[in-house]
Amino acid sequence: MSGSKDRRAKADRIRHLLDTEGDAVLANATHINQGRYEANARRDDIEELRAESRRIKEDAIERLPELIETVRDSVEANGGEVYLADDAADANRYITEVVEARGADSVAKSKSMTTEEIEVNDALEAAGVDVTETDLGEFVLQVADEAPSHLVGPAFHKSREGIADLFNAHFDTDEPLRTAEDLTQFARDHVGERIREADVGMTGANFVAAESGSIALVTNEGNARKCAVTTDTHVAVAGVEKLIPSVEDLPAFAELIAKAGGGQDVATYLSVLTPPVDSPTIDFDAPDEPLSGGGDDREFHLVLLDNGRMEMRDDDDLRETLYCIRCGACANSCANFQHVGGHAFGGETYTGGIATGWEAGVHGLDSAAEFNDLCTGCSRCVDACPVKIDIPWINTVVRDRVNRGADPDRFDSLVEGLTPDDDPGGVDPQKRLFGNFGTLARLGSATAPVSNWVADLGPVRAAMDRLLGVDRRRDLPSFRRETLHDWFAGRDADAGTAAADGPDRSVVLYPDAYTNYVLVDRGKAAVRTLEALGVDVELAPCHESGRAPLSQGMIETARANAVRVADSLDPYLDDGRDVVVVEPSDLAAFRREYDRLLPADRADRIADNSYEVMEYVFGLLENGADASALTGGGAVAYHSHCQQRTLGLDAHTEAVLTELGFDVVTSDVECCGMAGSFGYKSEYYELSVDVGETLRDQFVDAGVDDRELVVSGASCHEQLGALFPRDATHPVELVAPK
Repeated sequence: MSGSKDRRAKADRIRHLLDTEGDAVLANATHINQGRYEANARRDDIEELRAESRRIKEDAIERLPELIETVRDSVEANGGEVYLADDAADANRYITEVVEARGADSVAKSKSMTTEEIEVNDALEAAGVDVTETDLGEFVLQVADEAPSHLVGPAFHKSREGIADLFNAHFDTDEPLRTAEDLTQFARDHVGERIREADVGMTGANFVAAESGSIALVTNEGNARKCAVTTDTHVAVAGVEKLIPSVEDLPAFAELIAKAGGGQDVATYLSVLTPPVDSPTIDFDAPDEPLSGGGDDREFHLVLLDNGRMEMRDDDDLRETLYCIRCGACANSCANFQHVGGHAFGGETYTGGIATGWEAGVHGLDSAAEFNDLCTGCSRCVDACPVKIDIPWINTVVRDRVNRGADPDRFDSLVEGLTPDDDPGGVDPQKRLFGNFGTLARLGSATAPVSNWVADLGPVRAAMDRLLGVDRRRDLPSFRRETLHDWFAGRDADAGTAAADGPDRSVVLYPDAYTNYVLVDRGKAAVRTLEALGVDVELAPCHESGRAPLSQGMIETARANAVRVADSLDPYLDDGRDVVVVEPSDLAAFRREYDRLLPADRADRIADNSYEVMEYVFGLLENGADASALTGGGAVAYHSHCQQRTLGLDAHTEAVLTELGFDVVTSDVECCGMAGSFGYKSEYYELSVDVGETLRDQFVDAGVDDRELVVSGASCHEQLGALFPRDATHPVELVAPK
């Protein structure tokens, strides 16, 4: 979307969902996340399980054409049928023909996102077939005539009270339904009767073992196995990506999907069925009679769906989407999803972080573009994903393709001062503005303080809001006339002399645009702190790392930035200097994204030799540096940056502060809500503030009124400054010699 009208429409939609669904989504996500943390902690080999699951999926997707033929042979040998559907229409045609051939009037169906994707219910109902969803959440949504809001919990956005009101209005019950037990018992009885009366049972499949033709169903209600075995005809619908080589590959997935999807050690029901077409079915009119039937009367159909998946397999950047096991952990771990849910953070079928890849692959870029910008690239979903999918990169690639109109050859050259993504015919002006923040900061600093005064004028803010979507309720960065580079160059000749004792180290400090042009004091503090600990410090040129354009889906601009940074750091690395970074998001770019933007040897060299400033201070103190050279003591409330957490670096800051005598209260809220440029955008302002208020409330409950607010990231600094009536401080400013 672009333009003020579209932004207002999106803001209105988000505001509505925050008011109507946000509380339920946050409560459900928080509950599942806590269960996931606890369940993972009970296994000391969780990372080995994740690595194994990824290896199996990589192998399966690589061998997918072979596995399709293997499962066809296996199922047919068991007496079943396999149909490879090209697209949704093809799948629905085949399924409808199967149902009509059996003379069926009714279908009992268990939860399946793949059948949501093809909208099989609509196809069957158009053919005069009654379809009943038997999963509790799906049944609720069928009654409400709503779309799922979560991959695992379709009714994630519903509260118990809301479901009770829905059922009491829709069904004529003897007594009003009020408690969770009332609702569950009613739904179980209702769908149980539909299962018993059904002519055809339909399920999805969490995994399909090619070697044996077995399907695995992972549920907490048991309805899926009933749909599979109660009727004479079972139709299983699965994307081709659900194939794994054999049942021997299932254990790691079975454990991980339970932990990631439901916060459980194991799912309540794990059914592995190798559909035997000669097994008898139960006669519910005479359940005590000996079982009969089966033989030629029993049918099993496995419908494998392509619908764009084979093209995704051949797409180097979308391929990882096919590793997804549909656990929903990416959604649960995402601060934005937690507050607004899948009806905003989702497309035609899929929701959450991984939804961008799925929607782009099976429904097209237009569907993905509607919600793709809700991913801020914090990378928490990567740590949560049981298969270690690089979800932020998939989101970035899709954003880039939306910018380009899906034409990878639209821009074909780099010229000085005009990167491919800056072409006026390409990127939305809002994204171009935020993606080139370094240029804006350089100009703003050169003309400060006039630039700051002009930017705050009412008519200017109104124009920025209307034309660029920069929300006028946000305070803008205040550019400093004296940059960090100016200060560093103007110090006394002996100001940079390292202490005589302590570690013999030399570093080059990488100054991001915020540190060089806006939050200059944290850069000065970093220099003073390192030098106090005996480190020789040089200052690198201020070239943008590429993190800003990456956040806007401007990959070629980010690549050009990365090349400039690598070129500027090479001489310092050649001299044996370590690279110290103040802003965590830039370190994340160095350690995570540069391998996508630079040749492997250059990316590895920077990643292996770069450190966050407090991480580096921690290492110095651990190796004998004199802690008394730094400032200590005081009570602080510390919120670590998202990417600092995903890199596992927040503990270093806490350890340093504790060693220096600070009394530290920390937050465990996923994100402050600012997320770089995200919180400045008018369409997302309310969501950004709503996420931030969760952090504020946690700190207020912890009684932080008399504590100094401490944050590691520039965007966190901006957000906490808006949430509290006092400024926040970078931890290196706390510990720097006064």
